[in-house]
Parts: sequence; C-alpha cells; structure tokens
Amino acid sequence: MKSARKTGTKKSRGRPATGVGTQIGARWSPEVLEAIDDWRRNQTDLPGRPEAIRRLVELGLKAKK
Repeated sequence: MKSARKTGTKKSRGRPATGVGTQIGARWSPEVLEAIDDWRRNQTDLPGRPEAIRRLVELGLKAKK
C-alpha cells in the first residue's frame, strides 16, 4: 500500500516575494503625506504612494549633486 504523504518539496506558506532590496518602514505626518499626495496627483501616470516616495527621494539625491 502507498503512503498517504507525497514526497518532494514542501510548498512554502505566505505571500510570494515581490521584489529585491531592503524594506524600510517609516511614519509620516499628515502634512507630509498630503504634500506627497499633491505631488503625485500632478504626475501624468499617477504613481502610488510608495513609487512617488521613491521618485521624490531620487530627485532629492540628484539635486544634491
């Protein structure tokens, strides 16, 4: 009689990985979030908040040079 268990790799639980890099969590004041949202609404492709923050950081780092 065969065993009821399957052999092989076990399926991992949870959400699959979505990207590469270091995740950084931060708390934002309502005023800063409002400014970010205002900026992103003026963009042609309306990025989400995380993408808007990434773009703003890149712009800030380029302006520093």
